[in-house]
Amino acid sequence: MMKKNYLLAALLFSVYFTSAQNFLPDVNIKSLSGKTVSFASFANNNDTAIIVSLWATWCIPCILELETISEQYEEKQKETPFKFIAISIDDARTSQRVKPFVRGKGWPFEIYLDTNSDLKRALNINDVPHILIIKKGEIIYQHNGYVAGNEEELFEKLKSN
Repeated sequence: MMKKNYLLAALLFSVYFTSAQNFLPDVNIKSLSGKTVSFASFANNNDTAIIVSLWATWCIPCILELETISEQYEEKQKETPFKFIAISIDDARTSQRVKPFVRGKGWPFEIYLDTNSDLKRALNINDVPHILIIKKGEIIYQHNGYVAGNEEELFEKLKSN
């Protein structure tokens, strides 16, 4: 009897945490202009997939990934329309660098700030860069880290879902 209860508890735990990974948490982030936006509001994007990159100005792999995606952005948009959002996890000490840094890069996508790492914690993300693909309000793909070529896998996942 105890073994059955343990297995049931393990199954429920597994189902809860597997599904909990797919929802969009109602956590506030800020645009570079200072406007507060709920991350959960990105669920209302109909059929258009959203790629979210959590990054930081001090993270070299993050910058390499965003540069590569920026270079391919228009071409990939023609293949499969999507929205791309980059969310900086720079803290209070370094978040002032984000706006001038992004302006200098000229990236063609929306940039937000998660200064207190509330979103990062809510999504249980430990390291950056971290990529998510969101479709119909659900996280359908996640990837941590970056090496050259990862963007191709990302765009293939985008096309296949």
